[in-house]
Amino acid sequence: MRETRSARLAVSSAALACCIAAAAAIAGCAAQQKTTEMFWPDPPDKPRIKFVRTVQSRRDLAGPALLDTLAGATNEQALYQPMGLALSEDRQRLYVADRVWNSVFVFDFQSKAVRTIGNDERYPLTLPVGVALDAQENVYVADTGTRTVRVYDKTGKFQRGIGKDQLVRPTGVAVDASRRRLYVVDTGQNDTPQAHRVKVFDLEGGLIREIGHRGEGDGEFNFPTFASVDAQGRLYVVDSVNNRIQVFDPDGKFLWKFGRTGDHIGDFARPKGVAVDTFGNIYVVDSRWSNVQVFNQQGELLMIFAGVGDYPGLMLNPGAIVIDRQNRIYVSDTLGKRVSIYELIGTSAEDSFESRGNTQTAQGG
Repeated sequence: MRETRSARLAVSSAALACCIAAAAAIAGCAAQQKTTEMFWPDPPDKPRIKFVRTVQSRRDLAGPALLDTLAGATNEQALYQPMGLALSEDRQRLYVADRVWNSVFVFDFQSKAVRTIGNDERYPLTLPVGVALDAQENVYVADTGTRTVRVYDKTGKFQRGIGKDQLVRPTGVAVDASRRRLYVVDTGQNDTPQAHRVKVFDLEGGLIREIGHRGEGDGEFNFPTFASVDAQGRLYVVDSVNNRIQVFDPDGKFLWKFGRTGDHIGDFARPKGVAVDTFGNIYVVDSRWSNVQVFNQQGELLMIFAGVGDYPGLMLNPGAIVIDRQNRIYVSDTLGKRVSIYELIGTSAEDSFESRGNTQTAQGG
């Protein structure tokens, strides 16, 4: 009887070891699994944009945990409706506002860990949309539910609220770190004349000025959504219902605009996010077409990438966009429940207009 029991224990141990080894192998394969490479534009044009990967949960950073693999499931919290994006200066931490989880996810690429911000019971996020960082990596979250911008330090500790009784429906936020300014896009509602504009605060929360009001003229807005600041301090605002991008100088003076309503290449149907790469090219996310359109500083279309689909590299109703200093591009795929990551390749300053008035020929697809 003892021999039989020992034999059974040995067999069980061996079987368990085999299961663990197999699970580890499966986990390793899952972590290394690659999708089909995707490039834009199509041949024979020179490729400019390469799809890199998607991010949804910790599994996308480190692969599935061993016990999760053995159990065949995971209880890990994953993105459900990602909106605003921000990236740390060292490119190691991606901040993603998720308005279903009422949290900001922090994906740490170095430690391969994920944490959330905004779960403090005393100062919770109730409908986060936009997110931005300052030079100290403090986190500024446009919280539509509380009608404020909530500020947290890099560890997630609540610091202060900005815009109480001054904001109606904040959506996009952008920080000009060198000038210590916070731009808040106040989308508003149909019956809120004090919205449909950009409100400029200092980083402590003092209101400096307001840019624009509701309308269709230069410097006016109709349901603006997201905004971005370039290296020169110029402010790019997505004027969503007017289907255009408007550009302002650091003092809020209107500079120029581009974009129009339509269903042709280069037109906008439902623009959301905007960002600028190191060459000055302007990337605009169109949520209706689920693509990203790239323009030069003349407002001329250079190329389009992504498109409608669930396959990695394609998107479903994307929202915000952020670009790092190495021209890696991050787009929140809102209905796809993930962040899609691309990179600009094989491109130089000569491939776009670097400033208005340049008469070189546009390149880039």
